[in-house]
Amino acid sequence: MKSLLKRLLGTRRVVRFFTPIPGERRAFLLEMLPKCSVGAEIGVHMGDFSQEILRIVKPVTLHLIDPWKHEDSATYKEAWYGGKAKGEQSELDARYEAVLRRFGPAIDSGQVKVHRGYSQHVAESFPNGYFDWVYIDGNHLYEFVRKDLLLYFHKVKDGGYLTGDDCGEGGWWNGGVKKAVDEFILSNPFELVRITNNQFLLKKLAIPGSTCTSLPAGVRGST
Repeated sequence: MKSLLKRLLGTRRVVRFFTPIPGERRAFLLEMLPKCSVGAEIGVHMGDFSQEILRIVKPVTLHLIDPWKHEDSATYKEAWYGGKAKGEQSELDARYEAVLRRFGPAIDSGQVKVHRGYSQHVAESFPNGYFDWVYIDGNHLYEFVRKDLLLYFHKVKDGGYLTGDDCGEGGWWNGGVKKAVDEFILSNPFELVRITNNQFLLKKLAIPGSTCTSLPAGVRGST
């Protein structure tokens, strides 16, 4: 019996290693975000991390932003919304519908608001200084991460956070997230709080007397 139990427990550990709890590597980040806040997740996929945000952060309002649009370019052959979506656009449509069902009660209560659209276009619907934090996990290519950082810079209040995923070398996006984050820190009033498990957390610094409301020149595009 002891031998059988040992084998069963050993198997469980192996399975546990390869199938981590959704959001586990990002749990530390969620613990650092302010509770009862207003936040946004750019890049929702199936909503697994969204569920963890609701459980740990308990936001007053969580905006879920994703176009759920299939990309057929060879550039995206390793992306969840590209080559890994074997059902192409029909699969992306199904994911969107699944997210609506998954968060149905929270949507009905007004805690969760789902925005199906590119992050650039959705950004226009929010006033400046609206968010306590924004989590960026959309298109990982450098140009799109850069645009998300610059567009949502104004949408986060002073003392708020821009944060996101996959800030490291490699990946099908060739380190685009890290490059965009590194450049952004150098030229904008944000301090790097932490980078762990490829998760980045930036805090927006207040600029005395600043009333800036316009976007930097040339910031256009979508993710």
